[in-house]
Amino acid sequence: MGEAAPGAVLVVGSVTADVTTFSSRLPEPGETFLGDAFTLVLGGKGANQAVAAGRAGAEARFVGCVGTDLFQELVTGGLRDAGVDITHLRAVDDQTGIAHIRVDAAGENDIVMVPLANAHLSTEQIDTAFADFADTSSVMLSQLEIPFTLTMHAIRRAQEHGLTVVLDPAPAHELDEEIWPLIDIVTPNETEARLLTGIPVTDQASAVEAAQWFLDRGVKHALITLAGEGSVLVASDGTATHFPPLRVDVVDTTAAGDAFAGFLAAGLASGSDLHAAIERASAAGALAVTKRGASPSLPMHDEVERFRQGL
Repeated sequence: MGEAAPGAVLVVGSVTADVTTFSSRLPEPGETFLGDAFTLVLGGKGANQAVAAGRAGAEARFVGCVGTDLFQELVTGGLRDAGVDITHLRAVDDQTGIAHIRVDAAGENDIVMVPLANAHLSTEQIDTAFADFADTSSVMLSQLEIPFTLTMHAIRRAQEHGLTVVLDPAPAHELDEEIWPLIDIVTPNETEARLLTGIPVTDQASAVEAAQWFLDRGVKHALITLAGEGSVLVASDGTATHFPPLRVDVVDTTAAGDAFAGFLAAGLASGSDLHAAIERASAAGALAVTKRGASPSLPMHDEVERFRQGL
């Protein structure tokens, strides 16, 4: 990983207004089904991860675009209330990105994300943010909800400035092979790992095999999350470590991965070693599934520490 001194977490990515419905089951195609509850909150993988990093205790900075519509204040207010620096959150003449999320009684979800304003992010905006923030940041979080050329641009800038680059490859799709040597830590779940590598991930052994696919292409650490089976970290020297699952009552899995990513980055930015950062991030991800909604489910630092003490 990068040799940067402890500093802030820089997040370049998406922000949305999350429209979420909760029901006992999901409707069949063409069916109308009555639900139980509805929420409208800040979301987007980039914004969620920035909020999680801030709640974890890091100085979090977010780079992205929001529309000039009725959702603008929901987005900006949610980030600001979480203590995230939004100096480089740009308002553009378009609609704010939207995520339509459906959650069933088991806590499983499906999501349709419409980028809208997120598509207006530019290389110039990213470069300006790095000019302001790179020297005092140590970790950059990236995802795949903004145009891939911009993700690559931000990752290259982060590497040039010595930041540790963490990629949450979601939503998963085929990527340019040039990306992998630029990544310090990649964090796919089992579905994303399968889509990217072609290797079905069903247990620890297959997770190690999928992780090796990333390492063979230049990634320094591959961390495959396995939902109820914990996670598996494989380092570039081939060393594999299993992190056991933390048992909780699942209400809604939305943003669990974002809680994990934000706390992982915050731990690394504070100077924690990778294993300690993963253990703390695992607790944050577990707590996130016990609450409804995306950003409302992201835990605070004190909640995570109390949870870990009770294990």
